Amino acid sequence: MLSKKYSLGFFPTPLERLDNLSKKHPDFNLFIKRDDNSGLASGGNKVRKLQYFIYDALEKGCDTTITAGAQQSNHCRQTAAACAKAGLECHLLLGGIEPQNYNGNLLLSHLLGAKIHFTGDNRKGEDIVKLKQDLEAQKRNVYEIPYGGSNLLGAYGFVDAVKELKKQLSEKKLKIDYIFFASSSGGTQGGLRLGLDLFGLDIKLMPISIDKIGLEDGTLDEAVLKILRNGQKELNIQKTYSIKDATLIRGYDKPGYGVITQNEKMAIKQLAQSEGILLDPVYSGRAFYGMIDHLKSNKIEKNSNVLFWHTGGLPANFYYSEELLKQLKS
Repeated sequence: MLSKKYSLGFFPTPLERLDNLSKKHPDFNLFIKRDDNSGLASGGNKVRKLQYFIYDALEKGCDTTITAGAQQSNHCRQTAAACAKAGLECHLLLGGIEPQNYNGNLLLSHLLGAKIHFTGDNRKGEDIVKLKQDLEAQKRNVYEIPYGGSNLLGAYGFVDAVKELKKQLSEKKLKIDYIFFASSSGGTQGGLRLGLDLFGLDIKLMPISIDKIGLEDGTLDEAVLKILRNGQKELNIQKTYSIKDATLIRGYDKPGYGVITQNEKMAIKQLAQSEGILLDPVYSGRAFYGMIDHLKSNKIEKNSNVLFWHTGGLPANFYYSEELLKQLKS
């Protein structure tokens, strides 16, 4: 039984065929799920998760939220927007030192009213406990949203998303064979896997790893497996999950988190100039390159219907504008 949620986004998000790219890759039929069109401060996949967190925070009588991420975190930007809509005070713990100029997601988080704390090397919530204690000492009722919104409650947003997708596929009389997407904190991946099993869709997940650094003392695969095992119990899914169900596709993350290479630049340029759709340099750009590489290298079955799940991230393009401009001019 899924928890209740607070309405934040525009759903269902569009499911479209990539006509021009499909012509460039004639052995495959390519589609895209537009979670970049989910609303709430330029959209993104985190809106689905935040609907559950915001409802839970309000139900528990909280007046303040805390979450963490990198300075260009899409999750933090969308959390700030969700809190603004729900009337909650929002505190963001962002890695690095305060820059002289704010742009991209950092600028939007500031405009949305978030109280921003810069935390140096700690960008995955390592300092949340201390800040929470300080705020509680000020008589604030604090709700903690995990890094990336990635626990079972957040994953319910993507169990929902699979139900939404199933309805769209039925209406279009369409069968999808593969779903490619960016996986960085595990909630989207865990929710998709649980949703496919709960709603009986036979689709192979292709989670492209974005960040080679794990969470806390474990790997991201282990974090996803924890979500799956908790979800299996809560949703009464008749399946025993193992690490194979939680494994990410590695290799595309070798340069490191937020390091933009020719691969991401090429992916952004290709989708923008063939379909008029904008990716971001950190998440969807890396995942989209991973998908294109699989197509070119025949790593998946020919004549497959392949879906790219666009997780949003548009504002980060402005932060990386100089690097992207070099690619566009080449």
